[in-house]
Amino acid sequence: MKANAKYLIENFLEMLAVERNSSKNTLEAYSRDLRSFAITNQNLLEANTKDIKKWLAGLSADGQSAKTVARKLSSLKQFFDFLYLEKQRADNPILNVEAPKTGKSLPKYLNQEEVKRLLAAAEEDLRLNALLEILYACGLRVTELISLRKSSIRQQSGQVYLFVKGKGAKERLLPMGRYAMEALNKYLAANEVDDFLFPSGKTHLTRQGFALMLKNLAVKAGVPPSKVSPHVLRHSFASHMLEQGADLRIVQELLGHESIVTTEIYTHIQEKKLHEVVKKFHPLGS
Repeated sequence: MKANAKYLIENFLEMLAVERNSSKNTLEAYSRDLRSFAITNQNLLEANTKDIKKWLAGLSADGQSAKTVARKLSSLKQFFDFLYLEKQRADNPILNVEAPKTGKSLPKYLNQEEVKRLLAAAEEDLRLNALLEILYACGLRVTELISLRKSSIRQQSGQVYLFVKGKGAKERLLPMGRYAMEALNKYLAANEVDDFLFPSGKTHLTRQGFALMLKNLAVKAGVPPSKVSPHVLRHSFASHMLEQGADLRIVQELLGHESIVTTEIYTHIQEKKLHEVVKKFHPLGS
């Protein structure tokens, strides 16, 4: 990759970090996508629409999913918008490039019995039990979970909350359920923590480390490891809330979604529930 391309990408990433307060994971994803494009199109100031379409076609030919290709195209769009607005380029070559149709995929989630088996299998490991109970009780993103600090625990009107900074540094207070609070108290009684609730070395537990812990736990619980991940448990939280009759707007707030459109991926739960109600109560439903 030419020095000029590296310089332009670094400027773009700096803008995301400073002006949009993008997370480390977001910055790393943009960096990977842009550097991948720059390998085959080293002069980013002269890359044209044909170059972009050729690169995207190559990704599809390599077997990458439409969803992955669309995400990488989004990275390029943000980047070329930046170059155009900063007058680094007189044109924007990505304006007429369409994203591949991805369809609407339903979120993967565990049923309530599978979650119970995971929780039961984690009871002997105080740290893992606390992590799992909090994740399932609050529907956190994995980065939000592992980076919780001692100061994240707040009390208000006799209720215990978690103070969480989500995407874009958006803040929210999440009520903790009784089981999550009990699991956390047992963990803290046995482990002295000064800053991060779940430390590892000089910082906190990594996403990869927690994901591996879940895979091993799944084996122990008799749940297929391929079905279990931190994000699947976040989906399970949302799906089970809706199954129990929670309002979609409340779930949106708990998940920290900026737009209700993002939360609407869970409407299949509501549709399923409506079908069950009609089948049960309508005289001609069955």
